[in-house]
Amino acid sequence: MASASAVSMAMASLNFGLFIKPMGDELGIGRSTFGWAFTARQVTTSATSPIVGSLLDRFGARLILPISAAVTGGAMIGLGYTDHAWQLVLTLALMGVVGMSGPGALVTSVPVMKWFVRNRGRAVSFMSLGIPIGAIIFVPLTQIFIDSWGWREAWIGLAIIGVAVIVPLALIFVRRQPEDLGLNPDGVSASPQTSKGRDGRTVVHEEVSWTSREARGSAVFWRLVAIFSVSALGVGVLGVHRIPEFMDRGLDARLVSYATAFDAVCAGASTFTMGMLVNRLPARYLGAIGFILLATASVLTIYANSIFVMALSMAIFGLGIGGTMFLQNFLWADYFGRTHLGRIQGIVNPITLTIGGIGAPLAGYVRDSTGSYDSIWWAGVVLMVIGAVALAVTRPPVRRPMP
Repeated sequence: MASASAVSMAMASLNFGLFIKPMGDELGIGRSTFGWAFTARQVTTSATSPIVGSLLDRFGARLILPISAAVTGGAMIGLGYTDHAWQLVLTLALMGVVGMSGPGALVTSVPVMKWFVRNRGRAVSFMSLGIPIGAIIFVPLTQIFIDSWGWREAWIGLAIIGVAVIVPLALIFVRRQPEDLGLNPDGVSASPQTSKGRDGRTVVHEEVSWTSREARGSAVFWRLVAIFSVSALGVGVLGVHRIPEFMDRGLDARLVSYATAFDAVCAGASTFTMGMLVNRLPARYLGAIGFILLATASVLTIYANSIFVMALSMAIFGLGIGGTMFLQNFLWADYFGRTHLGRIQGIVNPITLTIGGIGAPLAGYVRDSTGSYDSIWWAGVVLMVIGAVALAVTRPPVRRPMP
């Protein structure tokens, strides 16, 4: 899964912003259209998340991940032949059906949660290392491809690389859950609920798994949905548009690509660190810190007119998004268990992605009509601060028997 996460950096995720200016300049497409394309992907991901989540619970990602990679790669090749705005939106919408790239990628997050209970935080930490490695390789490589070949050939070349790496690795190594191989979570040979402590005593690690119906009946579930929706909206108004905006300000595109790669390096470092800390500090506090870092990065982005401030805003954004990525990969399993995790996240994603998807086109319209992103980016700062406060006070739910 770390390898898939690494290669996903090349598959219209973090590198998508590098294509906005060259595609927009050549095709005459406004920023709001790119926002709508991003939203179209999130909407289709939202629509299919309940199905994908159920399939992951039932069959695992061994076949679903290669299919997702193949469909995403095919859509990327289609982007290389784009001539009109509607084609851009339609192609991104097709990409979202399988949920391989971008927010809500269940095919790369849920399988890891299935394999670990006690060591879940560490597992997410090590999986997160794929993101900075992939960013270091593929984000600058994307800009090199664009400069050397043009944006059309760059899409096609990246698609071939992504499919060639992910498909064979998934077919060979991925399995649904440890029980399918006669194993237990965390690689222990004893009961998955117990282990030996340092003093030789048996320590119980009982995980209670909620059904999707039980989760929907919890107030904490809906509070988390609201928090993640608000934060996704705040991130959405900034994430897609900051890269072309830096280029519009006259900052060198190659340096912007390096800073974008460093953004992902910081995200991976943040996720790794939080995974190591999660057994010492409540996950909700770590997530709140992530939201505050995102708000800080947004403020810096508004005032970034130099390479240094731009790079600093990217680095802090990476630290913040790493924290929130960890939280969304970890918290649902930590609060509601792993057995029905695919179905539970399949309920959550349509809501959070749809609301978050409003941000990118809204920011594009504000920029197209006023010539500036500042007002909508300040609104995003406020939303992130609200999310931080609300998350910090949201404790784990108490399970009650359903009638």
